[in-house]
Amino acid sequence: MNFTFAHNNLNVFDLNKSLDFYQKALGLRIKRRYEPEDKSFQLVYLTDEQDSYELELTWLADRTEPYDLGDNEIHLAFTAPEFEAAWNLHQEMGCICFENKSMGIYFIEDPDGYWLEIVPAKA
Repeated sequence: MNFTFAHNNLNVFDLNKSLDFYQKALGLRIKRRYEPEDKSFQLVYLTDEQDSYELELTWLADRTEPYDLGDNEIHLAFTAPEFEAAWNLHQEMGCICFENKSMGIYFIEDPDGYWLEIVPAKA
């Protein structure tokens, strides 16, 4: 039996702010959206247009305050073929939250506090 990745989900407090961030910081594009008739939530699936993997952002209409990620130690990782240009963009955006220069990686933080690892593309 073989499985393949479909998507990861992140719940977000301000959907428009998150969409702006993911589009600007990582170049992701909206692939599809879902909203039920009662408009109680929205699902927005983002893609890098390279493969079938998606990042699902979930917005809940009844959510009244930002999420408390607590000791949430998970992160998603993205490769950057133009690593230095990516670092410059993220530095300009003010979203770099941690750098490990000895490993050649850094992390950016999205509007909800999720950390996203940026690694150079392997040659």
